[in-house]
Amino acid sequence: MIKRVLVKFSGEALAGVEGYGIDTKILNFIAGEIKELVDAGVAVGIVVGGGNIIRGVSAAADGIIKRTSGDYMGMLATVINGVAIQEACEHCGLDARLQSAIDMQEIGEAFIVRRARRHLEKGRVVIFAGGTGNPYFTTDTAATLRASEIEAELLIKATKVDGVYDKDPNKFDDAVKLDTLTYDQALTDHIKVMDDTSIALAKENKLPIVVCNMFEKGNLLAIIKGDMSLCSIVK
Repeated sequence: MIKRVLVKFSGEALAGVEGYGIDTKILNFIAGEIKELVDAGVAVGIVVGGGNIIRGVSAAADGIIKRTSGDYMGMLATVINGVAIQEACEHCGLDARLQSAIDMQEIGEAFIVRRARRHLEKGRVVIFAGGTGNPYFTTDTAATLRASEIEAELLIKATKVDGVYDKDPNKFDDAVKLDTLTYDQALTDHIKVMDDTSIALAKENKLPIVVCNMFEKGNLLAIIKGDMSLCSIVK
């Protein structure tokens, strides 16, 4: 069984039906799923996006806000979400630490890879916020980077669908699920598992990427135990 994993949640997923902000019921559900992993002996790192609050690209779309500033605004949004996930994890009885790529010592620790690994070794959940700390990089890239740094065996992208399809399954009834893809296939065919930078980094570090439905109870633990029928995998 996998012993160390990084789970990437989208910010939009935290918003629930409202489409913005943070739904505490979803937070509680996520924390419960993470607790199942920790109770099974899995070391868990988490990266969360900020799209439920603001997306850097969208904020800078009309040119009034510079792209770099928009991206920093997005990074700050991930810190807000990270604090929320930390609170939810602790509410479920987990020991959690928030590390930010942007220094804000009153809120969380600065990201230090050795400290992150030590937390994981002690059974603590580590939430990585602030993206990579640099503009022009997505939280998908941050997830692949942090997963590589903590030497995770698997990167799970928790989404609203049960895997990767050849076209949008919400729009096309004949959409076909792709159970297994190569890194090169995802890059060449522009299959939006994650952005190209993320996939290239995963390929370089031989890091498998799993795409699954975060809203199906027990999915994460089942996948960790080897049930790949619940997801698509890029490797």
